[in-house]
Amino acid sequence: MTVRVDRSFELAAPPERVWEFIVDPENRAQAISVVQEYSIDGPEGRQATWQVELPIPLVRQTVAVETEDITRDPPEYVKFTGKSTGLDVTGEHRIVETETGSRLENEFVVDGKLPGVEKFFKRNLDGELENLQRALERDLEGSP
Repeated sequence: MTVRVDRSFELAAPPERVWEFIVDPENRAQAISVVQEYSIDGPEGRQATWQVELPIPLVRQTVAVETEDITRDPPEYVKFTGKSTGLDVTGEHRIVETETGSRLENEFVVDGKLPGVEKFFKRNLDGELENLQRALERDLEGSP
Protein backbone atom coordinates (compact mmCIF):
# COMPACT_ATOMS: atom_id res chain seq x y z
CA MET A 1 0.00 0.00 0.00
CA THR A 2 1.16 3.50 -0.79
CA VAL A 3 0.57 6.50 1.46
CA ARG A 4 0.38 9.97 -0.09
CA VAL A 5 0.16 13.31 1.70
CA ASP A 6 -0.14 16.74 0.10
CA ARG A 7 0.27 19.80 2.27
CA SER A 8 0.89 23.47 1.51
CA PHE A 9 1.74 26.36 3.78
CA GLU A 10 2.20 30.09 3.37
CA LEU A 11 5.42 31.79 4.39
CA ALA A 12 6.28 35.48 4.72
CA ALA A 13 9.59 35.01 2.90
CA PRO A 14 10.72 35.29 -0.72
CA PRO A 15 11.02 32.08 -2.77
CA GLU A 16 14.82 32.33 -2.83
CA ARG A 17 14.99 32.22 0.97
CA VAL A 18 12.60 29.24 1.18
CA TRP A 19 14.71 27.54 -1.50
CA GLU A 20 17.87 27.90 0.61
CA PHE A 21 16.24 25.84 3.34
CA ILE A 22 14.29 23.25 1.37
CA VAL A 23 17.04 22.32 -1.11
CA ASP A 24 19.38 21.35 1.74
CA PRO A 25 19.06 17.58 2.43
CA GLU A 26 20.35 18.18 5.96
CA ASN A 27 17.41 20.46 6.77
CA ARG A 28 14.93 17.92 5.44
CA ALA A 29 16.51 15.05 7.40
CA GLN A 30 16.62 17.01 10.66
CA ALA A 31 12.90 17.80 10.41
CA ILE A 32 11.78 14.16 10.22
CA SER A 33 11.24 12.66 13.66
CA VAL A 34 12.07 9.05 12.72
CA VAL A 35 15.45 9.99 11.20
CA GLN A 36 17.84 9.19 14.05
CA GLU A 37 21.05 9.97 12.14
CA TYR A 38 21.94 11.06 8.65
CA SER A 39 24.97 11.71 6.49
CA ILE A 40 25.35 13.86 3.40
CA ASP A 41 27.04 11.63 0.87
CA GLY A 42 27.56 13.30 -2.48
CA PRO A 43 30.06 16.04 -3.33
CA GLU A 44 27.21 18.20 -4.64
CA GLY A 45 25.06 17.65 -1.55
CA ARG A 46 22.38 15.84 -3.56
CA GLN A 47 22.64 12.50 -1.73
CA ALA A 48 22.03 11.63 1.89
CA THR A 49 21.60 8.48 3.94
CA TRP A 50 18.93 8.56 6.63
CA GLN A 51 19.03 6.08 9.50
CA VAL A 52 15.29 5.65 10.12
CA GLU A 53 13.92 4.07 13.27
CA LEU A 54 10.29 3.02 12.90
CA PRO A 55 8.29 2.02 15.99
CA ILE A 56 6.79 -1.09 14.40
CA PRO A 57 7.18 -4.72 15.56
CA LEU A 58 9.04 -6.21 12.57
CA VAL A 59 11.65 -3.48 12.35
CA ARG A 60 13.91 -3.79 15.38
CA GLN A 61 16.83 -1.82 14.01
CA THR A 62 17.33 1.33 12.01
CA VAL A 63 16.73 1.17 8.28
CA ALA A 64 19.19 2.96 6.00
CA VAL A 65 17.30 5.01 3.42
CA GLU A 66 19.49 6.19 0.55
CA THR A 67 18.09 9.51 -0.68
CA GLU A 68 18.98 11.59 -3.71
CA ASP A 69 17.72 14.86 -5.14
CA ILE A 70 16.81 13.80 -8.67
CA THR A 71 15.47 17.17 -9.84
CA ARG A 72 16.46 20.68 -8.80
CA ASP A 73 14.96 23.71 -10.50
CA PRO A 74 16.10 26.73 -8.44
CA PRO A 75 14.37 28.47 -6.76
CA GLU A 76 11.10 26.69 -7.49
CA TYR A 77 11.24 22.90 -7.25
CA VAL A 78 13.15 20.00 -5.75
CA LYS A 79 12.25 16.31 -5.96
CA PHE A 80 14.01 13.56 -4.05
CA THR A 81 13.69 9.82 -3.82
CA GLY A 82 14.71 7.47 -1.05
CA LYS A 83 15.13 3.72 -1.27
CA SER A 84 15.64 1.04 1.36
CA THR A 85 14.73 -2.52 2.22
CA GLY A 86 11.78 -1.31 4.33
CA LEU A 87 10.33 1.56 2.32
CA ASP A 88 10.63 3.82 -0.66
CA VAL A 89 9.84 7.53 -0.40
CA THR A 90 9.40 10.32 -2.91
CA GLY A 91 9.21 13.94 -1.82
CA GLU A 92 8.43 16.96 -3.94
CA HIS A 93 8.64 20.58 -2.83
CA ARG A 94 7.32 23.34 -5.06
CA ILE A 95 7.82 27.00 -4.12
CA VAL A 96 5.26 29.46 -5.49
CA GLU A 97 5.69 33.22 -5.16
CA THR A 98 2.70 34.97 -3.58
CA GLU A 99 1.81 38.59 -2.83
CA THR A 100 2.95 38.14 0.78
CA GLY A 101 5.96 35.88 0.22
CA SER A 102 5.79 32.22 -0.77
CA ARG A 103 3.70 29.10 -0.63
CA LEU A 104 5.50 25.80 -0.19
CA GLU A 105 3.59 22.91 -1.76
CA ASN A 106 4.72 19.51 -0.53
CA GLU A 107 3.89 16.02 -1.71
CA PHE A 108 5.20 12.91 -0.01
CA VAL A 109 4.62 9.34 -1.13
CA VAL A 110 5.75 6.39 0.99
CA ASP A 111 5.61 2.83 -0.29
CA GLY A 112 6.14 0.37 2.55
CA LYS A 113 7.82 -2.96 1.89
CA LEU A 114 7.32 -4.43 5.38
CA PRO A 115 4.11 -4.98 7.35
CA GLY A 116 3.27 -1.97 9.48
CA VAL A 117 5.27 0.62 7.52
CA GLU A 118 2.26 1.94 5.60
CA LYS A 119 0.11 2.02 8.73
CA PHE A 120 2.77 4.00 10.60
CA PHE A 121 3.12 6.59 7.83
CA LYS A 122 -0.63 6.79 7.26
CA ARG A 123 -0.94 7.91 10.89
CA ASN A 124 2.19 10.07 11.01
CA LEU A 125 3.12 11.49 7.60
CA ASP A 126 1.04 14.64 7.98
CA GLY A 127 2.74 15.27 11.32
CA GLU A 128 6.14 14.90 9.68
CA LEU A 129 5.20 17.65 7.22
CA GLU A 130 4.15 19.81 10.18
CA ASN A 131 7.64 19.21 11.62
CA LEU A 132 9.12 20.41 8.32
CA GLN A 133 6.95 23.52 8.41
CA ARG A 134 8.02 24.35 11.98
CA ALA A 135 11.70 23.82 11.15
CA LEU A 136 11.42 26.10 8.13
CA GLU A 137 9.60 28.78 10.11
CA ARG A 138 12.27 28.65 12.85
CA ASP A 139 14.98 28.97 10.22
CA LEU A 140 13.25 31.96 8.63
CA GLU A 141 12.84 33.66 12.03
CA GLY A 142 16.58 33.38 12.58
CA SER A 143 17.54 34.84 9.21
CA PRO A 144 18.49 38.50 8.70
